[in-house]
Amino acid sequence: MNNPPTLYLARHGETEWSVGGRHTGRKDIGLTPRGEIDAKKIGQRFAGIQFSKVYGSPLQRARRTAELAGFTPEFDPQIMEWNYGAYEGLTTSEIRATRPDWDLFRDGCPGGESVQEISNRVDGVIARLLPLTGNILLVAHGHLLRVLASRWIRQPAALGKSLYLGTAGVGILGFDHHARQEPVIRLWNDDRHLQ
Repeated sequence: MNNPPTLYLARHGETEWSVGGRHTGRKDIGLTPRGEIDAKKIGQRFAGIQFSKVYGSPLQRARRTAELAGFTPEFDPQIMEWNYGAYEGLTTSEIRATRPDWDLFRDGCPGGESVQEISNRVDGVIARLLPLTGNILLVAHGHLLRVLASRWIRQPAALGKSLYLGTAGVGILGFDHHARQEPVIRLWNDDRHLQ
């Protein structure tokens, strides 16, 4: 059997909304100047790694991050950020002013995606990636990648609540013993390239 894939994950660079803690799902906003600098650093971090496939979210913050990092991804709408629906643009504090016990990874978003819906979407992405071989890069979004890491290791999407991933942070998902039945998180929220 061919060696299983190794997934390299990169969250897009900083945006004005990420600085302010605003939930940015489908709103198509660009990077800040710092976000652009950090995107270039992702390219430096991954210099010398040969990728058999590169996928990116079609939203401009991820597209621009990939471009500045030196990659030309195949755009995949299935790796767009969580659809926050009525909570788009709001901070967690603003949401909890009316729903004090709200938890994204338990409750999802009214008018957007439920936890089950994003979990199903991510499961479909993983099913398409598992048969591949080599190094694969995904340039996408914080909450989506947190769910992806959780589902990769066959845990509920809710585990993503505990997997913080900063802007321009990277991670690596793979397998122990190169065995497809032993998925692992090899590296998470690495930001050494941003120092």
